[in-house]
Amino acid sequence: MRAGVIGIGNMGSGLARNLMKNGFEVSGHDLLEHRMRDFREMGGIACANAAEVGARSDAVFVMVMNGDEVKSVLFGENGLLWTMPKGGTVILTATIKPREAREIAEMMEGSGIGLIDSPVSGGYAGAQGGTLTLMAAGPAELLDRNAPVMQAVSKVIHRVGEDAGMGQTVKACLQTLIGSIFSATFEASVLAAKAGVRGEDLYKVFSTSGAGCGCTNQALESVIDRKFEGTGSTISTMHKDLTISLDLAEELLVPLHMATSAMQIFHAGKARYPDADNWACTLVMEEIAGAALHREPQS
Repeated sequence: MRAGVIGIGNMGSGLARNLMKNGFEVSGHDLLEHRMRDFREMGGIACANAAEVGARSDAVFVMVMNGDEVKSVLFGENGLLWTMPKGGTVILTATIKPREAREIAEMMEGSGIGLIDSPVSGGYAGAQGGTLTLMAAGPAELLDRNAPVMQAVSKVIHRVGEDAGMGQTVKACLQTLIGSIFSATFEASVLAAKAGVRGEDLYKVFSTSGAGCGCTNQALESVIDRKFEGTGSTISTMHKDLTISLDLAEELLVPLHMATSAMQIFHAGKARYPDADNWACTLVMEEIAGAALHREPQS
């Protein structure tokens, strides 16, 4: 199979790298020239637009920021669907609103191109390491046919339904939990700092207790090591994801108390540090409390 990637940023570049590692010829496109340069140096075939990627690919991962960008990539001028061979597959790995995924599926009807709604989890490290978790929704035959290309970028593939939108729905539920865990960890770190607790001590306790998990450990370790940029987990992305979760909750009339609080924490963080990573939300709380947690190992 020939594979394509639209959107070669922190996540998409990892998809491309692991596809190549598994023997796929990979074509790609991104609006930013430095990403295209890095993609070419990686061994990818850089294309001028989505249509060129479509013409060269049997399956294309779409890893852009929002639903409008997905629609532009697929249906806009020089869109993917105008050139992709019949029988090809669009694998929607971007996180968008569930209803947008359903709209896209309806717009694709009769095109001869399949759609797999498969947002991902695992962040930058998972994308680069090929260990992502995929939440895949699509007809069984389509998922079977595209298993090799999806396995190339993931550790686990969960089949969560056959209809477009179900993958995005599961991702929205997941992000309510992840956003809430991150936010609670940020608050706990500031409380500990104000009370005079050592950062290393707090990390050891959290990471070996019932509260320890990948989300908690990553968040607290980033805080005590003061890594607020360049970790591949941007605050703008989580802010967007929580917006999707709350939009779905409003649509279904489900109260999300924790996720709503988390959204406000990320909103404050994004307003103060728009280009930083998730962990920068902690800086806003630290400024208010006048205390910050650092890694100070005991001798």
